[in-house]
Amino acid sequence: MTTETAEPALICGKCGCALETGKVEVEYLGNRFPVELPRCPSCGLVFVPEDLALGKMLDVEQALEDK
Repeated sequence: MTTETAEPALICGKCGCALETGKVEVEYLGNRFPVELPRCPSCGLVFVPEDLALGKMLDVEQALEDK
């Protein structure tokens, strides 16, 4: 017997559509970075997971501010 734990589908809080992973551009201090993130195919709202926001993105933010 195998038990698979699938991640629950992320739903857009604005329009109720299921989010789909796709390429989006994140911009900070005039710099743009292409990133694959869950986004709403209808309204374009992007979900940034907490671990990304407090991990990689925080590191990039601090590096750019130090320039």
